[in-house]
Amino acid sequence: MIQVVVSGAAGRMGREIVRLVLAGDGLALAGAVDRAPGAAGQDAAALAGLPPCGVRIAASLAEALPAAGVVIDFTHFEASAAHAEACAAAGIPMVVGATGFTPAARARVAAAAARIPIVLSPNMSVGVNVLFDLVRQAATTLGDAYDVEIVELHHRRKKDAPSGTAVRLAEVAAAALGRDPARDVTLARQGMIGERPAREIGVQTVRGGDVVGEHTVFFFGEGERLELTHRATSREQFARGAVRAARWIAGRPAGLHDMADVLGLRRGP
Repeated sequence: MIQVVVSGAAGRMGREIVRLVLAGDGLALAGAVDRAPGAAGQDAAALAGLPPCGVRIAASLAEALPAAGVVIDFTHFEASAAHAEACAAAGIPMVVGATGFTPAARARVAAAAARIPIVLSPNMSVGVNVLFDLVRQAATTLGDAYDVEIVELHHRRKKDAPSGTAVRLAEVAAAALGRDPARDVTLARQGMIGERPAREIGVQTVRGGDVVGEHTVFFFGEGERLELTHRATSREQFARGAVRAARWIAGRPAGLHDMADVLGLRRGP
């Protein structure tokens, strides 16, 4: 039985994960954490729309960590980095689904992963991670003759832009094409910018309504184009991926992993 602590349990993703953990074979909800006003003390299952389970939401990870076999964290990247350090000190494996990581915060997670196994992914959806693999294949096969553009759509409440998934898609395409994301990825265009550079990978952001998440990667060639699209219609698939990662990481040695490792898609950078 894997004892799961859900960090960010009062959020939309956290509530989905709580529901799946409570319904999952071989899983037990050992704790729940959320710093949102009014969340502490509430029953985690009741907050997720289920009959009460007796697990009360704690205001800090330190309160719940002693009961944990694995922590699933969907909070803010700064909180996730601090939680990774706490999990490393306690020897508890971790699954991190936060996005918007700064290089410094990601480095803190990577340092913690030298002591414990951590799955860090900007998108836990199985379908999106298959998309990463398809983009790698397409970019490798089509090569420099095709222009790469990425468009991502999300709901109006999303705080980071572009999405972590869009950034990762650009990184995957850049790696396959031998390009440098820091130099060749363009996040915005405005004014008289001139002709499109041949090595450029463009990323465009759209926000509005209740769009759960949509990502399209375009490969524009002469006389044809290829479009690879993933559309999320609910958040449940993200939660399912996170729970799958929690099952996978139990018993693994220390190291920093992503969903490609969880799904057996690892082929390269």
